Amino acid sequence: MDITFDHVSYTYQAGTPFSGLGLKDISTTIKGGAYTAIIGHTGSGKSTLLQHLNALIKPTSGTVTIGDFTITSETSNKNLRPLRQKVGMVFQFAENQLFEQTVAQDIAFGPKNFGVPEKDALALAAKMMPLVGLPEALLERSPFDLSGGQMRRVAIAGVLAMQPEVLVLDEPTAGLDPAGRQEMMQMFNRLHQESGLTIVLVTHQMDDVADYADNVLVMQNGELVRQGTPAEVFADPDWLRQHSLGLPKTAVMAEKLAAKGFQFDPLPLTAGALADQLLPQIGGDARE
Repeated sequence: MDITFDHVSYTYQAGTPFSGLGLKDISTTIKGGAYTAIIGHTGSGKSTLLQHLNALIKPTSGTVTIGDFTITSETSNKNLRPLRQKVGMVFQFAENQLFEQTVAQDIAFGPKNFGVPEKDALALAAKMMPLVGLPEALLERSPFDLSGGQMRRVAIAGVLAMQPEVLVLDEPTAGLDPAGRQEMMQMFNRLHQESGLTIVLVTHQMDDVADYADNVLVMQNGELVRQGTPAEVFADPDWLRQHSLGLPKTAVMAEKLAAKGFQFDPLPLTAGALADQLLPQIGGDARE
C-alpha cells in the first residue's frame, strides 16, 4: 500500500493569529513494503508528516493518498476508521498508553474496539507475544508489573494486533539503553522482513537509518529538502552538517581514517561496508 503526498501543506491553527507552518508543499511517495526513515532536527516537521499517514491531521491544502483512501482538508472523520486499522502508530514512550489490568486485555483492546469478538481478540494477543519477543506466560500479568522495555513491547503488540499494513514508528527506542535499542530495532526489522510490513521510522539515530532503511526523507522547516537511499543522502557529509544532521558512527570513523590516508568510495555506512573497503588496504581479506 503506497502513501503519496501531492503538494501537501499544513498550517497549525489556520485562520487565527496563532497560525504556524507545519508542512510546506510536500510531494513524495512512501512505497508499500519499503522501510523508510524520516530524519531532521527538532521542529523540522517530522511528526507533523507522520500524523498525516493515518489522517490524525488532514492537509490544509494538497492531497494524501493512502492505498484506496484519498485525504484532503474536506475529508470526513467518519469514513477513516478502516484506514486507521491499516496504519498502526507507535509513538514515543508507547508504554504510557497502557491501561488495562492484564497484558492480554491491553493487546486485545484495539481489535475488540474494531469489532473482533473477545475470544478472537485474546487469541490475537497470544499470537502477538512471540512477535515482540515476550513469553506467553506474561499474558495474565499486569503490564505495570513488567520492566519498561517489556511494557513498550506490550504496547507495540497492541498495535500489531490490529494487523496493520503500515507500521509508523516515532522515535520508538527513546529512553532505552543501547542493548535494548538494538533489540528493538532488530525486532522491527524482523517484522519488516518476515511479515512484509511497510515501516516508516522517525529517528535521530543515523546508525539505524544506515542499517535498516531503504529510503530516507530529510525534513527541514516543514519542507522535504532531500530524499533518496541512505547512500545517496549520506554521500554529502558537509550538507548534512549544514542541516544539523550527523553521519552514522561508521561513516565518522571512515572520515577519520581518510584523513590518515585511507581511501573510501563510496563512504561506508555500516561496519561490513567499512571492512570490505578497509581490509584490502591493510593487507587483509574481507572474506576471512
